[in-house]
Amino acid sequence: MTAYVIGNITVKDPDKWAEYRSLVPETLVPWSGELVLRGTRAKVLSGHYRHTDTVVIRFPDSDSVANWHNSPAYQALVPLRTQAADVDLVTFEAD
Repeated sequence: MTAYVIGNITVKDPDKWAEYRSLVPETLVPWSGELVLRGTRAKVLSGHYRHTDTVVIRFPDSDSVANWHNSPAYQALVPLRTQAADVDLVTFEAD
C-alpha cells in the first residue's frame, strides 16, 4: 500500500534549510521515495496553519518509509534539519 510522508515546516534558518533540502533527495533513492510536492504556504482557506512550508514524499509502502527515516543517510541530516526548521513529519497510507 502506497505511503506518504507529509512534512509541515516552519523555516528558522533559510540557508541551512536550503542545504538540508539539497541533501534529502539522494537519501530517498534506496527506498524508492519520490518527492511529490515542495511548497510554501499560499493561503489558508480554513482553520489555522502555523507552518510556512510543506513537503509530500511518496513511498511504495510503510516499510520503505520506516527504512528511509531510520537510515544512516537520513539520520545524518536530522541535526541540520533541527537547526534549519521546526518540522512535524507524519506518514499516511493511501486507501
